[in-house]
Amino acid sequence: MQFPQPTKDPFATLYLEDTDRRLPSRIDVNTRYAFFKTIARGGKCIIQSCKDMHLSRTICYKSLRPELNDDPLEQQRFLREARVTAMLQHPNTVPVYELGRNNHGDLYFTMKLVHGYTMRELLAPEYRDRYDFVQLVEVVLQVARALDYAHTHGVVHRDIKPENILVGPFGEVLLLDWGLAKVWDREGVSQEPPPEAERTIESDDLSITRQGKLQGTVAYMSPEQIERDPEINARTDVFSLGVVLYEILAGTLPAEGEKVDEVIDKILNETPKKPSQATRRHVPRRLEQITLACIEKKADRRLASAAELIRELRYDWRD
Repeated sequence: MQFPQPTKDPFATLYLEDTDRRLPSRIDVNTRYAFFKTIARGGKCIIQSCKDMHLSRTICYKSLRPELNDDPLEQQRFLREARVTAMLQHPNTVPVYELGRNNHGDLYFTMKLVHGYTMRELLAPEYRDRYDFVQLVEVVLQVARALDYAHTHGVVHRDIKPENILVGPFGEVLLLDWGLAKVWDREGVSQEPPPEAERTIESDDLSITRQGKLQGTVAYMSPEQIERDPEINARTDVFSLGVVLYEILAGTLPAEGEKVDEVIDKILNETPKKPSQATRRHVPRRLEQITLACIEKKADRRLASAAELIRELRYDWRD
């Protein structure tokens, strides 16, 4: 599976001067990381690359935006993301190296830096025709494996979308951003922010991941996630991954609109077109059936689990 090659990492080559450098007898944590470069700024976090001076490698450094550093709710979510990501040790998740505080007392965590492209970039018009369904479905299959592993360990991702699927130059596929993950305590209770902490959705904002709003990206949300069903379970991730699969096949989303309310209404009430009816490309019938089975509005009518989706995608679905 060949994808566009990213810019070469200037620190990628190993040299003896780096591997054999002496480690100071007294460690100063404030000088461990250097050569920071911003990769992305999200609604809540800043992601940077930097060099770990102790291990002579370039890594990813994630921290909250300055205005959120003292927000207890965002601190809790940030810690959950770091620990969930660290505890889910799977080939399709990102290894976490360290969780700590900087010299100002602000939270950060470090993880593996993977160069590559997101599924969103691969589905862009300039790249889309380069890849056939076999290649892109293989990416979905690997994401499903990460979800199966997470679900087995009692974690629901809740933010599956092309932006959170990274494909590396050596065929690696990583499911990113566990910041909205749902977990339960030993009594089966999940701690969620109170309804009053959620502000009104802005009707012209289709990407709803910012502070105080309905969590997730609305076009990929399951009906039960939109309705904040307290009994939400792993099938919400099956739905969201099904939307990604639909987008791969059709080149469009099953529910689209210019306003959030319009998209939400379609997700809750309208039956989407079959992918084959939304594109001129040939869509394998079995693959279309699998996709539609993932995005059933009633959770109990969907594919039962990520494991079931894996079994379906491993069969020969090609016409």
